[in-house]
Amino acid sequence: MADEAPPTPHTGIQQIDGKMFQLFALVVEALAAATDALLSGDKHVAAVLAGRDELVDDAYNDVGRLVNRAVALEAREEKDLRFLLVALRVVPELERSHELAEHIARRAAYGLGAELTPRARGLIDRMGKVGVTMWRKAADSWYDKEGRVADELARRDEEMDDLQTVLVTEVAASGAPTSVAMELALVARFYERLGDHAVNVARMVSALQDELAE
Repeated sequence: MADEAPPTPHTGIQQIDGKMFQLFALVVEALAAATDALLSGDKHVAAVLAGRDELVDDAYNDVGRLVNRAVALEAREEKDLRFLLVALRVVPELERSHELAEHIARRAAYGLGAELTPRARGLIDRMGKVGVTMWRKAADSWYDKEGRVADELARRDEEMDDLQTVLVTEVAASGAPTSVAMELALVARFYERLGDHAVNVARMVSALQDELAE
């Protein structure tokens, strides 16, 4: 049997991209599923997402390993080194975002959805949709290595911030028990942070494009 060809910096970068695509997909799927779970009271989804932690952790660790190997193979072209550095910075944003989606889904197990006013339900539904849109666009920016969506995501993030404020105000005005109000305030914060992470990713890609264009 012929020996396998030794890995090269180029194939290493392709492998890193593959792991990154996997992580982006996991975040988008988790956020959509978590919102549905919270609104429907589906306790099973939280367990499913928690079970994907291992997938996320493995992909996270694989990226670090592949970056180290690519550097060891003397991936010395400046554009390759910059790509590797940005990949290392983006991966923690993805890992943390998946954790935030898990936190939202766990609230379904608390029966939080049953405590929502119709307006609060609508606000959470909207936050979920805005968040999914933001993360899909962040994923596209990585796939295409195109950072022009950063400004658009910043505007979307402002909408998410406004929705967070309105949701907290709505919960306070509804006379919900303190424990429920605190949990919903956390949920609103989780969505807001998910928006921030998506913006961070797009800005990193944008900065990479600017550096490569110099």
